[in-house]
Amino acid sequence: MAIELFNNGKHLCVIFDDLVDDSMGAAVQANQFLIVDNNHGALIDPGGNMTYNGLLMGMQKYCSSKGLDYILASHADPDIIASINKWMIHTECNVLISKLWARFVPHFCSVGNAEGRVESIPDEGMNITLGNCVIKAIPAHFMHSEGNFQFYDPISKILFSGDMGASLVHHTEVDTPVEDFKKHIQFMEGFHSRYMVSNKICRYWVNMVRRMDVESIVPQHGRRFEGKKMVNEFLNWIENLPCGVDLMTQDNYRVP
Repeated sequence: MAIELFNNGKHLCVIFDDLVDDSMGAAVQANQFLIVDNNHGALIDPGGNMTYNGLLMGMQKYCSSKGLDYILASHADPDIIASINKWMIHTECNVLISKLWARFVPHFCSVGNAEGRVESIPDEGMNITLGNCVIKAIPAHFMHSEGNFQFYDPISKILFSGDMGASLVHHTEVDTPVEDFKKHIQFMEGFHSRYMVSNKICRYWVNMVRRMDVESIVPQHGRRFEGKKMVNEFLNWIENLPCGVDLMTQDNYRVP
């Protein structure tokens, strides 16, 4: 189901949260996002082959394939851009991804399809012009990928946060935002403990986000955080979470 997160008549943010059927536990639930400004569109983390047809059909209500300027990829995992070859064939969009992963994108494509259409995002991030607005590529390195970006929309004040804030819930439960943060922790804790590299990195990220005007944090998996109170509850939690290498010991490195 497509859910409008923001719409002022000229600028639109949409989430597609049910294109992955995880009923058999074979694939992780994943959200896909569309930003449209004055008839120019950008897809964020469009996903793999199982999401392509539904996303292509679903986006037509808001933006034609010809109006798609960009695919914005937080990193290079299959649930992020495994469908990229199809987008290259059926649209004229360019792909923006970390400079660490730009040369890996053609491996998802038929020979020549990606030529001249992959743009590298420098480590410090960048401003991306879309229609009459600017989308900001925000550094999120090592959360969980070493070359990783989130995308911030200053008009809607939404931070599309990739894996940061992700929760492992069934796709039928992701339509609504988090209402009880403490109850929601059980669906996030294991994921963040393993996929975020260290508490040090999480604290750097929190310091950055607190300087931004963020009304919503919308991750690529699971439910979203709406309103500054809920955003701050998440920031306070992740700022203090031991994770990744903080938890590793010699016991994790033994010959089986």
